[in-house]
Amino acid sequence: MQQLPLAGLKVVDLTNVLAGPYCGYQLMLFGAEVVKVELPGAGDLARRLGPDPALNRDLVGASFLAQNAGKKSVELDLKSPAGRQVFESMVAGADVLLENFRAGVLARLGYGWERLRELNPGLVYCAISGFGQSGPMSEAPAYDQIVQGLSGMMSVTGTPDTAPLRVGFPICDTIGGLMAAMAISAALAGRERTGAGCFLDLSMLEASLSAMGWTVSNYLVSGVEPEPMGDQNATAAPSGTFETADGPLNIAANQQAQFETLCRLVGRPDLPADPRFAGREARKEHRRALNEELNQALRAKTALEWEAILSAEGVPAARVLTVAQALALDQVRERGFLTELPFPLGGDGRRVTAAGNGVLIDGVPLRPRGPAPLLGQHNAEFGVAS
Repeated sequence: MQQLPLAGLKVVDLTNVLAGPYCGYQLMLFGAEVVKVELPGAGDLARRLGPDPALNRDLVGASFLAQNAGKKSVELDLKSPAGRQVFESMVAGADVLLENFRAGVLARLGYGWERLRELNPGLVYCAISGFGQSGPMSEAPAYDQIVQGLSGMMSVTGTPDTAPLRVGFPICDTIGGLMAAMAISAALAGRERTGAGCFLDLSMLEASLSAMGWTVSNYLVSGVEPEPMGDQNATAAPSGTFETADGPLNIAANQQAQFETLCRLVGRPDLPADPRFAGREARKEHRRALNEELNQALRAKTALEWEAILSAEGVPAARVLTVAQALALDQVRERGFLTELPFPLGGDGRRVTAAGNGVLIDGVPLRPRGPAPLLGQHNAEFGVAS
């Protein structure tokens, strides 16, 4: 049986909705035991979020099922003596404590870093918040939409006519969760050498700015103010979304050889000799004219036909798919990205499909080991009366 990297490690998870639960989900996939500590009778807000009102009423909303498979659930009131006693026992035996309250909330409950370190000197404590635990905005409320706007992300999403636009999924929550999982893993590796835990203070705003990469560095290094460019790639041309006989096609001919190959394959070998398109910077300057020439040629075949033709010759190209089409790709299915799990409420044989994270260890995909828990499903295991 495969031994996962985080097997045997225990995570006490106080998080809600997405950034923290997504982090906990990654740790679970890598083998950790993740125990959600939830408010009695209510639980994670995500239990009531999703497109199916019936699931929301049953506290197994689609948003909750997506990020909490393979975890355990315990109901605790951290303001009650009995709840605090169980919580302190859990922390004393844990490797990781994860929370995404507003900055200072856990400390006001009596569990600041000094107290947590007294309970467990080897604890890795990760606090995810919108802006971090310090600074003038530290106690301001923050959701993904707020961070998308403050980070500048929305200002570069869309076209000059439509920006600012929200990215189509909660990307800042996701980035925050991924960064937290990486930080926790690094801290656990460091603990192997020192034996000491640490306090990880993660700002979703800063994590999002970091993830914006070239958009930020172009401004910091070169003083170039980023602008929205819709479906076009600012770093090269032709690189963006193009028109075919039946739908959009992404092409990223970022290198000179790729551009020349593209032109030959679409029946326009004359384009590289045109002074407007001969060099990289010239192509960026005359992007619109180049795109018009290529679109006219690409309309001769379907997107799938061009995907096969161009990819075979080393020109990166692929259709623009819906989410449903992407999940149905043979590539995704063959690598075991999706896992069918029993429906938490049981009964009629319904199944729930959970996503992995794209990592294979020795050829084996990481999968959740069970469905998302019902609220308080594991109370008895931790000595909590239901």
